[in-house]
Amino acid sequence: MANRTNQLLVPQARAALEQLKYEIASELGIQLPQDGYYGNMTTREIGTIGGNITRRLVQIAEQQLTGNR
Repeated sequence: MANRTNQLLVPQARAALEQLKYEIASELGIQLPQDGYYGNMTTREIGTIGGNITRRLVQIAEQQLTGNR
C-alpha cells in the first residue's frame, strides 16, 4: 500500500493555494468560514471548490507548457 500524505512539494505554495481557494469560493458564491472550521459546509460545496481548484491548476499548467500566459 502506498504511503500517501497531503504534504506540499513546495511549502511556499500554501499561501497561493489558500488565496486560490478563497477566489474560487467567491466566484462560486460560496461563503467560507472565517474560523477555518468547515464542518458546517456540505460535501458538495467543498467538492465544488476543490474541483474548480484542480481545474484552474491544470489550466495554468497547460498555459505554461504551451508558452501562453
